[in-house]
Amino acid sequence: MIHHKQALQRRALGAYLGLAVGDALGSTVEFMTPEEIRERHRVHDKLIGGGWLRLAPGQVTDDTEMSLALGQALIDRGGWDVKAAADAFLAWLRGRPTDVGHTCRRGIVRYQLHGTFAGPPNERDAGSGACVRNLPLILATLNDERAFGTQTLQQCRITHNHPLSDAAVLALGNIVRCLIHGGTLPDCRAIAERLVTTHPAFRFDPYPGRAGGYVVETVQTVLHDFFATQSFATCVTETVNRGQNAGTTGALAGMLAGAYYGAAAIPFRWLERLHVDVKSRIVDQTCRLLDLGSAEPAASGQAGWETVRAPGR
Repeated sequence: MIHHKQALQRRALGAYLGLAVGDALGSTVEFMTPEEIRERHRVHDKLIGGGWLRLAPGQVTDDTEMSLALGQALIDRGGWDVKAAADAFLAWLRGRPTDVGHTCRRGIVRYQLHGTFAGPPNERDAGSGACVRNLPLILATLNDERAFGTQTLQQCRITHNHPLSDAAVLALGNIVRCLIHGGTLPDCRAIAERLVTTHPAFRFDPYPGRAGGYVVETVQTVLHDFFATQSFATCVTETVNRGQNAGTTGALAGMLAGAYYGAAAIPFRWLERLHVDVKSRIVDQTCRLLDLGSAEPAASGQAGWETVRAPGR
């Protein structure tokens, strides 16, 4: 039982750290084409910062920052509270972050002005912002599928109200839940195929070759590269070298690969460059969010932090 709990912790921590690493790696080449990336980097696989946001090496963007804001709101409230989540996003926006997606900004400002937790359905809301920040809620509802579904849609619609966004967040969330619980790749593939059956626009095999911010393209890229690769590093590297929405696709690929391969599979050369404060907050939140999502509290302390310090993986 203890071994099972430790393995679950390592996969949960891998998902969260993987999200941040993929964000930091991919943001360097965001909005570039694959040809531009090859010309400048050959293969982009180093946390060097830069890019259109002029990031410091190991710096993360709104994808990780909004995840951390949501995670802290869940921890502070002892579970889901839509107002606490919306307030956390508003506080984050007021802090003048490095980058804010247009749809996220529009939704947060709507909440600020009108106090509403969702806007009307909107064709412009089919982005991937709600998808990439949902991991803390996945961890906090890990053993309650109904709560995961209900709360995820409420979380999404603070900023994104579109059926394809809803479907994407639920499908990727269920894949992550499956992986953290020790599920197999065929189990995950079945979840992905159900998404494609219900919403054929998400078909990812054969890969359509587009990796933009439209949630369909983001999910197609992430699912294709996750199922087509055999290691954390390969999955994330293949994804970010497609450019376009590389920060978000990198974060989501890192989340899936981290949940599957575990925290120790994340290359130490990436982890050591990730900002110390971000790593510390992720480790702390992972432990506390798993406490919320488990009938039995997760082990106290650093949530298996020693498992991510193995070099050369």
